[in-house]
Amino acid sequence: MTRETASEPLVNLSDIAEIEVFILKRMKEFTLGNHRSVFNGPGFNFVGTRDWEPGDPVSGIDWAQSSLTGFSPMITREFEQDSTAPMVAVADASLSTRCGAHGSLIAAAVARAIAALGLSGVLFQDLFGLITFDEKFRRIAVAPARVGKPHVLYCLDLYQRGQEADDGGHRDDLVAALAGQLRRTCLVPVVSDFLGAGAPQLIHELSILNATHDVFLVMVDAQFAYQLTDVSAGWIQTLDVETGSTRLLSRREFRRLAARVGEWQEMIVRLARDADLDIVQIGLDRWEMEAALAQFVAERRLRKI
Repeated sequence: MTRETASEPLVNLSDIAEIEVFILKRMKEFTLGNHRSVFNGPGFNFVGTRDWEPGDPVSGIDWAQSSLTGFSPMITREFEQDSTAPMVAVADASLSTRCGAHGSLIAAAVARAIAALGLSGVLFQDLFGLITFDEKFRRIAVAPARVGKPHVLYCLDLYQRGQEADDGGHRDDLVAALAGQLRRTCLVPVVSDFLGAGAPQLIHELSILNATHDVFLVMVDAQFAYQLTDVSAGWIQTLDVETGSTRLLSRREFRRLAARVGEWQEMIVRLARDADLDIVQIGLDRWEMEAALAQFVAERRLRKI
């Protein structure tokens, strides 16, 4: 298995541009034609000010307020537009997602899913936010929902930084932190490989949240990361990157790792369906993944009209 270095982006700007064009081609039919518009409201409403962030438009800077702070930091005006389906994505940033095999990382698939979801929000002019969580399903970092492509790029950078984005404070329970961010009915995609021992309990809690919000799961097929090279040794010592614990496996158990991961994820699919949660399974084929997410999100947005 391989660990990604901090200097290598999970999704680069070229990938984001390709995803944006792909999303536009796949979803423009839902914004044009003889049917009710997905856009809602008379325009943008002023909701307050905040510190300027890289990517924010210069036209939004409040120069009068910025002069009071000596232009350090710069202050920008924040606006909000009424929309049909704000989205708050929940993404797995546990250390195990930064592992993979054959040059592919689980986290890269999660990042591409975030990009596809966020850019679909840009197309529909909807708010998009992000919450990342660790291996114990505790909140790591939060990006409050905002409008625009620069904010999607900020969310991707937040996910790229992984657990380094932690502000050092107490890591709240994920569902409790999520409920605190959802001030109105939202689309809530939860993107993970769901390999943690607490995944069944998380699904149960998300099913309760689904009563007031539109929650669905996006599961990364992680079997590829466990299809490892065959070894001649009779016993293999393995290391858990999340807990630091080691375990001695027989060659037979080592060979069955991928199969056991597949069996666990099949169990997660059954649990999700029993809990009345929709689930989308994505793999390494990026075009197939982005097509599936675009179609799924578009249909759910139209359902909210």
